[in-house]
Parts: sequence; structure tokens; C-alpha cells
Amino acid sequence: MPLKPARIVSASNGVEVKVIPRAKHNEIVERDGRLVVRVTAPADDGQANAGVLEILARHLHVAASTLKFVRGQLSRLKLIRYT
Repeated sequence: MPLKPARIVSASNGVEVKVIPRAKHNEIVERDGRLVVRVTAPADDGQANAGVLEILARHLHVAASTLKFVRGQLSRLKLIRYT
């Protein structure tokens, strides 16, 4: 079931996502009320972070530069804000 952009960016401080690097394919799913972003990129040198921003931006139909990490750049749990 596709997620609606309004549901993804529902919190005023951002959206919390769980990232799974080195996945078989890129996708966004909802599990237990939380977004899970699977990216094929490894977690090395910020490659997975860049992949997360690209996937979310594509899904929301916005530029990746409008998405910023609030916290969790070195963690699998991340808070991302749309600016």
C-alpha cells in the first residue's frame, strides 16, 4: 500500500525513520507505526544517508536538498525534517 506524503511528514519536528542499509532494493514501508526505509547503499561514508534522502525526496516529490537530518546521522533511527 503506497504511503501518502501527508502521513510521512505529519510531525512538526520531522519524521522518524528506521533505516536498513544494504537491502535488496530501495523502498519505504510502514511497520508498527514507524517508517522503515530500505536502501541498497552501504552505511559507509554516508552513502546510506544520501540514499535515504533521495528515496524520501522522490516519494514526496521534493528536492533532496529540502530534507535535513535533525538527529541520527550515525544511527539507524533518524529524525528527518522537511524545510
